[in-house]
This record gives sequence, structure tokens and C-alpha cells, in this order.
Amino acid sequence: MTHSVAVIVGSLRKESFSLKIAKAFAKLAPSSLKLEIVTLHGLSFFNQDLEANPPADWLKFRETIQKADAVLFVTPEYNRSIPGVLKNAIDVGSRPPGKSSFLGKAIGIVGNSPGPLGGVCAAMNLKQILPGYSGPIMQQPEIYLNGVGDAFDDKGDLTKESLEKVLRDYITAFAAWVDRIKK
Repeated sequence: MTHSVAVIVGSLRKESFSLKIAKAFAKLAPSSLKLEIVTLHGLSFFNQDLEANPPADWLKFRETIQKADAVLFVTPEYNRSIPGVLKNAIDVGSRPPGKSSFLGKAIGIVGNSPGPLGGVCAAMNLKQILPGYSGPIMQQPEIYLNGVGDAFDDKGDLTKESLEKVLRDYITAFAAWVDRIKK
């Protein structure tokens, strides 16, 4: 059985490492997963005043998440947390109350950074935010990718074999997690 995965990229930067990692996952994923990369460009700010008549971009984002069997967050770390654009996406997708688009989805979290800590604070922050609005979060293996600044060539292709192995091992474990949750 093939499971669909919405891979939410937590950065808007054109050359974002998170986007490059998401694309690498799409190439490395086992055939049991179909990954759709979801960028957050054009997702308007959450405003509770608009909930009665939500903007089209909110509805499209929610529908994308609702159609997926799983959600994989790939996020950089900004100021020891997740980027504001990612928090906004979670706010948009988790509303209205009791109808979160993330409910029942198998969840994976990948933190990354060109620095030494690998986005661990961002990943931990997501683990604090998501319960109550999402499905079960894969706890093991954890993945915090550090030093990703030199892991890709000028075309965005992964060049570090050690990182490729880590990504392959993680996406394989995530595929097993999704299969277990979605049975």
C-alpha cells in the first residue's frame, strides 16, 4: 500500500536547506511513500476574524494536509524555535477548533541547521506545539541534521554520503511508522 505524505517545508528561502532536504527525501523514499512537497509561499496570516469565511489559500492548505496520510515537517531553527511561517501554517491547518487537518496523521519531525545543533530546539518546539492538534509523532529515530550548509551542490543535489545514509534510514523508519499508524 502506498501512503501519501505532505512534506511541509518550514522556510521560505529560495535556496533553503529545508527545501533541499525535502527534495532529497522525495528521491530516497521507499516506494510505499508518495511525498508531496508543500511550501508555505502565499499562505496568508492566520486571523480568527476570517474563520467564518476562510481565504482560499487556507482552504487549499488544509485540503492538502487532509488528503495526506502523514505529515513530515522539515524545519530550520530560528532563534531557538520554529520559523514564524511554520507556526502560522500550523495555526491555519489546526483550525477551526476540533477540526484540525493534522488529526489522525502520522507525524515526523526533521530539524536542520548549518550550525552544530541541527535544529534540535525547533524540533523540540514542534513536539510541544503539535500534541492535541495532530496524530501521533514518531519518537524514534530522532533526526537533527547539523552542518547541512555544505551537503548540497549548486543544483541542490545531495553530495554528502553520510547525510544520504541518515536521510535514507530516517525515511525508511518513517515509512514503517506511517504503515503502522495507518493500518
